[in-house]
Amino acid sequence: MPVLDIRPAHECRYQAVALGEVMLRLDPGELRIRTARTFAAWEGGGEYNVIRGLARVFGLPTAVVTALVDDEVGHLVESLIMAGGVDTGRLHWVPSDGVGRQARNGLNFTERGFGVRGAKGVSDRGHTAIAQLRPDEVDFDELFGVQGVRWLHTGGIYAALSETAAETALAAMTAARRHGTRVSYDLNYRPSLWKAIGGQERAREVNRELVRHVDLLLGNEEDFTAALGFEVDGLDEHLTRLPLEGYARMIREVAGAYPNLAAIATTLRQVHSASDNDWSAVAWSPETGLIEATQRRHLEILDRVGGGDSFASGLIYGLLSGQDLATSLEYGAAHGALAMTTPGDTSMATKSEVLKLASGGSARVDR
Repeated sequence: MPVLDIRPAHECRYQAVALGEVMLRLDPGELRIRTARTFAAWEGGGEYNVIRGLARVFGLPTAVVTALVDDEVGHLVESLIMAGGVDTGRLHWVPSDGVGRQARNGLNFTERGFGVRGAKGVSDRGHTAIAQLRPDEVDFDELFGVQGVRWLHTGGIYAALSETAAETALAAMTAARRHGTRVSYDLNYRPSLWKAIGGQERAREVNRELVRHVDLLLGNEEDFTAALGFEVDGLDEHLTRLPLEGYARMIREVAGAYPNLAAIATTLRQVHSASDNDWSAVAWSPETGLIEATQRRHLEILDRVGGGDSFASGLIYGLLSGQDLATSLEYGAAHGALAMTTPGDTSMATKSEVLKLASGGSARVDR
């Protein structure tokens, strides 16, 4: 039984829309950022990765609401978004001042971890165009009411970019709910983003307000503590894995504080090394209580960045396609696992691969 009543697809131009920053990811491959002399260019962003998976992997019509500077880098990012199958008609273009004094496009240098060396990301995203996007620069009522959208996804990375970003996120979420669009929000707490604008205290203030407008809340144990202030017991000192009973207790507390939430979901990851993780996920709804996805022990990781976003993408696809929460959770866990076997923030999996793995398929050669 579906946990959410979602607008019929025939009423909507878009199955899903994301609000957030799309950066240019510069990937040194098997080298480190400090030693690389060439980089592969990808696009990526916490909110965008989810919507891109829904488009490229699951074949749904989607769009991204974001802003880019009208220069060569901005149009490179645009072309990457187009290649990902996401509608670029909702991009807000900001004039270039030539050197980026007023607005710029975000860069994200990300190196993959291996063994005892963890993955590392170095963001260069201050004063970006999307951080300055104001609520009055996007006609959210036209988007959600006239065009029609079944699902909006945004999150705590975007909300942390600036005071303006948090205001725009709130405007989008309230407009979406006004027109019957379901809203998902990934807490995605990043200390580096909040450091200069009030730290953890401000993060909690912003997120506590935004979560009141959410249907599906996503996050991990660190996110729920750092972004919302829910203390949890049983987490080891390396922040690797909280016992399942600890998750259940924490999620019940979150659900009690935010009765608007129809579902809560989070990945479970135990890090043996950067390239060896145990991987699973849990979800909760008032109807199902806490349920857990298939555990994949010692999952081999090529690039872990974006695994959580692909989890969210698979989960949302299941809900949009009318699946129950347990099936949707398996889609999410399978998609996240597959996404971490390829480089880049965004998924290279296919829908058939996700459904096969979610139903218990193996990694035998497919000829």
